[in-house]
Amino acid sequence: MYKVLLASTALLGSLLCLPVLPLAQGQTPHQVESVESFQASPSTNSPSMLPIIDGEAYRSSHHAFAAPVILLDVGHGGIDGGTTAQGVLEKDINLAISQKVYLLLRSKGYAVIINRLGDYALSDDNRWLNSRSRHRRDLAQRKSLSEEVSTDIVVSIHANWSAKSTSHGPVVLHQKEGRSYLLAQSIQNAMNDLYGTKREVVWGKPFYLLNYVKHPAVIVETGFLSNAADRARITDPGEQKRIAESIANGIIYYLSVV
Repeated sequence: MYKVLLASTALLGSLLCLPVLPLAQGQTPHQVESVESFQASPSTNSPSMLPIIDGEAYRSSHHAFAAPVILLDVGHGGIDGGTTAQGVLEKDINLAISQKVYLLLRSKGYAVIINRLGDYALSDDNRWLNSRSRHRRDLAQRKSLSEEVSTDIVVSIHANWSAKSTSHGPVVLHQKEGRSYLLAQSIQNAMNDLYGTKREVVWGKPFYLLNYVKHPAVIVETGFLSNAADRARITDPGEQKRIAESIANGIIYYLSVV
């Protein structure tokens, strides 16, 4: 929790130095494997600008329609680089895009938490789970944080990989739960508009985060590192901003209708 507080404070400080952005309409094992690698089921007013850490305390100090608390889960970090291609590490892409989503949502007055602002593994903070598996401690720490801050929605940001270099475009995975599906669909639609794709959302049946987080949660795969065009897009700072805008737009649309 201490790292989260420091991270949120540091990034919020950087917001004061940035312009407010307008919102527009081979492979290594990692937490979220490529959607090509499993049998998936395609699915037919302003809060305080101080870092929000305790969701319940936040609600109790605001009116009944206080903004929901959004948790941005930044995939991988530290020793866990995620997938990779042509020297690009997924963990770096995830962090760059997540930071931009965080700033966009904060600039619009949303209460948002980001769980990683540096290159470190969340498993390092997990000293409570008696497991030798760093991977399991990492996932458990992410789940635990979503409960500690009384989160309303969880958006986990990743990059994809496939053995087929032609696989491309954004893919959003959801829980087997209606609100998660609607959140995924909102983000997928916004990202399809940006990429010019017609990807469908996917039920992320085998994924720990989607199975164990109690709140509506989705995993956003921003593009395929294994595809040259996607890789060029998600490594470009200007395109990262546009991707972040799409994700933020999808989140905001969902929160406006649910």
